[in-house]
Amino acid sequence: MASVEIYTTPFCPYCHRAKALLERKKVTYEEIDVMMDAERRSEMTRRAKGRRTVPQIFIDDVGIGGCDELYALDRQGRLDTMLGG
Repeated sequence: MASVEIYTTPFCPYCHRAKALLERKKVTYEEIDVMMDAERRSEMTRRAKGRRTVPQIFIDDVGIGGCDELYALDRQGRLDTMLGG
């Protein structure tokens, strides 16, 4: 199974939607809350090549973008392959 990291904030509806898809697929992920953590937010922005919005999702250390991109990968049938399923 792939390693999945998701940078989030508690009140972000897109974060909740992305996590819900991962949970439906029974994917274990590391959630990194950046709401009150400037250091982790800077890390996210650097890893996401300047993108500052949440969620930012990484699968096996590859940035795929946010919630919309995650759902697009699923619609295209590519997400399961990336997740190792």
